[in-house]
Amino acid sequence: MVDPRILTEAVTPPYADKGAVRLVAELWDHLWPWSRRGFERQRLIQAAGLALAIAASLAWVLAALGSLTPGAIIGWWFGWSVFEVIVRLGSKPYVKDGPWWGRCYRKASLMDMVCYVGFKNLLIGATLFIALKSLGLLVL
Repeated sequence: MVDPRILTEAVTPPYADKGAVRLVAELWDHLWPWSRRGFERQRLIQAAGLALAIAASLAWVLAALGSLTPGAIIGWWFGWSVFEVIVRLGSKPYVKDGPWWGRCYRKASLMDMVCYVGFKNLLIGATLFIALKSLGLLVL
């Protein structure tokens, strides 16, 4: 029976039934947007996403070294976030539905993925800014 509360069809990610290892696999799923299936289907987009992720990571390193302004790092992070939406839709097109501790996943629409990636990367970016600032490596 179809659950009327779920907006799109249910999806089961590969790590959903791994028990205690599921938490580590889910963390990896949040931080690594690529998948083998994505590379098989969209090699160019996935490879470009990997290159852009490396560039965004280097931008954070340059920010930590004091060579990049906060505005520039925000620009790089925003650019990566936009491209990550495209990468994830091609490789991991699902989002969690319901509370964070739940195990209900569904197929992601474009807006679902924009919201998921935007919020996730906002949290990661804020954490990195706070870490760099508290270490005295970033002047705002």
